[in-house]
Amino acid sequence: MANGRVVQTADRTIGSRQLAALLPAEVLARPGYRALADAVRTLILDGRVALHVRLPAERELAEAVGASRATVTGAYDLLRESGYVRSRRGSGTWTELPEGHRPVGAHALLGAGGYSADGDPGVDLAIAAMGAPEAGLADALARAAARLPALARTPGYHPFGLPDLRSAVADRFTRRGLPTRPEQILVTAGAQQAFALIVSLLCRPGDRVVTENPTYANALDALRHARLRTGSIAVSDTGWDMGIAESTLRQTVPRLAYVIPDFQNPTGALMPPEQRLRLLAATRATGTWLVVDETIADIALDVTAPAPLASLAPRGGADHVITIGSLSKTHWGGLRVGWIRATAKMITELTAVRVSADMTGSVLDQLVALPLLDGMDAALPARLAQLRIQRAALVQSLQRHTPEWSWQIPPGGLSLWVDLGEPVSSALAERAVAAGVHIGRGARFGVDPGTFEHRLRIPYTLPADRLDEGIRRLAAAFHDGIPLPSAVGRPHWVA
Repeated sequence: MANGRVVQTADRTIGSRQLAALLPAEVLARPGYRALADAVRTLILDGRVALHVRLPAERELAEAVGASRATVTGAYDLLRESGYVRSRRGSGTWTELPEGHRPVGAHALLGAGGYSADGDPGVDLAIAAMGAPEAGLADALARAAARLPALARTPGYHPFGLPDLRSAVADRFTRRGLPTRPEQILVTAGAQQAFALIVSLLCRPGDRVVTENPTYANALDALRHARLRTGSIAVSDTGWDMGIAESTLRQTVPRLAYVIPDFQNPTGALMPPEQRLRLLAATRATGTWLVVDETIADIALDVTAPAPLASLAPRGGADHVITIGSLSKTHWGGLRVGWIRATAKMITELTAVRVSADMTGSVLDQLVALPLLDGMDAALPARLAQLRIQRAALVQSLQRHTPEWSWQIPPGGLSLWVDLGEPVSSALAERAVAAGVHIGRGARFGVDPGTFEHRLRIPYTLPADRLDEGIRRLAAAFHDGIPLPSAVGRPHWVA
């Protein structure tokens, strides 16, 4: 790919210029062998360089980064020693993961049964999602059980989704101000599958796409897997710069734009109505498909939940908008039920793609989802009240244990986007593992390598006592210098 961001080519080789384009500027400015090894290791852990990909020859990479061959040799030696690459005479040097490490997105959930060597259950601050509402889930299961026998007498294949659930999702869109028919809804196995289906249908390797920066890490993974060229629209503490967004869209004319306008993940920002109108107009003018992620739209803590972005378009002016959502954030991530709202024609095309992948969704999950969705307006206030309590608890813990960090309290969403004041996020996240805390470092949410190293995303989805324990351990890792795991043989902060 031209901009060097997608690195898994047909022969599973990354060129020297491609790899150099992914390296942070500070590494290219002063390419020491430890810094180079650290940077390549981070690219592998982030998924920016795929596993089992052949790295450039030492001489070629040395020329591309402006370093001596000895520097590259030293970096490759460190990576081999730490298990991030393997070499075989005559075959080259290939990327891999050390024993006990997992790829991005497949980490062990410390709070859900993973234990450290001394039996400590740890604190999982990497997952911005709540546990299931027990009473509501039990009632939904009972109602699903009553309906299951009748459906069990059928083959059970509903590639578009159960008709009743499609109608319920469509009705909810309509009540929120966006008139929707059931044939405009595709039920999916969560919002991530919804996004992957959209990308698979609309994009081809090499196409340009635009996302916010920072943005949802798993969406970035899907775009990289599809080998797309990714441009970005910055989202800061003050929100979106719509002037730059419009300019980016005009200049790049991307195939697809992906945005989270409602309590943006990870920043928590809420896009104002006038900016939504400008985004609708700009994407329509460039012929860009606008994918709106509403997964967190109902987590409105200090404001009224916004109407769907597509509802702001004039009649016939939102056909290029595709909206995705799910029950993962409002109810439970273990219930894999999401949806896509688009034109009826687009839904038919997406369903054809979906059938080639998994035929149909789980009937049982959809039966459970139906009463949860019908009762959402009654059940959600209690969930939001609990989140407000936990958000306040997290703020108090941060003020007590890490007063030098800074953050803004978002009007909704599930996490704080915390500024550490120095670019140590990745190293702190590794130190935190030794302290029994798993957390999402800022770089996981950045479009470009090496960005947001001064940030952590810290969810407030755990009980207050667990949040405080997690922040206490993070603070100890930050202040007391818990030894950094010797991933590349260096026991101190890495760039």
